[in-house]
Amino acid sequence: MARNSKWQDDYWLLLMQLYLRRPVGQKPVYSREMVELGLELHIHPQLLAEKMGKISVLETPRIERIWKTYSEDPRRLSRAVSLLREMKGFGRADEFYEGVETAETWEKDWQPLPEDSSLTPVMLILVLDLYFRLTPATMVVDTPEVQELARLICVKTDVVVELLDIYQHCDPYLNRRDVIFSSLMVPCQTIWNRYGNSETNELAALAEKLKDYYRNIR
Repeated sequence: MARNSKWQDDYWLLLMQLYLRRPVGQKPVYSREMVELGLELHIHPQLLAEKMGKISVLETPRIERIWKTYSEDPRRLSRAVSLLREMKGFGRADEFYEGVETAETWEKDWQPLPEDSSLTPVMLILVLDLYFRLTPATMVVDTPEVQELARLICVKTDVVVELLDIYQHCDPYLNRRDVIFSSLMVPCQTIWNRYGNSETNELAALAEKLKDYYRNIR
C-alpha cells in the first residue's frame, strides 16, 4: 500500500468530525465514510484509520487541543470543516488536482469500470473471494451465498453468476477450453492476476473488510 505524504494538520478536523459521528469512535477502515474521505483527500483509508487511532487516545498535544475545542461543539466543528473545504478547493477536485498524478491503485478500485459502470474492481474482488468458497456446480443463482453477495453489493444474482463464470475461464486449474465473449473478461483477469494466486485466507480477510463499505450505507 502506498503511503501518502500529503497529510496536513487541517485534516484532523475532517477526521475528528467522522470520529464523532454516531456511533462515536474508531470507524472500520473500509466503511463508506472512510472510503469517501480517503477519495476526497487522496489518502488511503488505512492511513486515515491509523490517524483516527491517534484521536482515540489523544496522542499529541495538538490533537488534544482540537478535541477540547470541538468535541463538545459539533456545530463549531461543522463550520470549521466547511470553511476548510472551501479554502482547500474540496468539491472541485478536477480543478484542485489538475495536472497532479493522484489516482493510485486503491482509488481506481472504487471507481466504475469503463466496461460496465454498475461495477467496480472492489465488487470484482468480492466475487473472486466468493469464487474460492464455491465449486463450479454451486456457482448458480439459487446458491444462498451468491444471493447474499448480490444483495450486499446491489446487483442481480445473474451478474454475480456471470462474473463467477468468467473467473472459471481465468482459473488455470479448470483449464476451460470453451470460448467466452465478455467485455468483463479483461477486468476480471486483472483482478485474478492480483489475487488469484495469493493465499485465499488473505483474500478472505481483505474481502471481509471491503464488505464494510456496503454494510454502512447511509
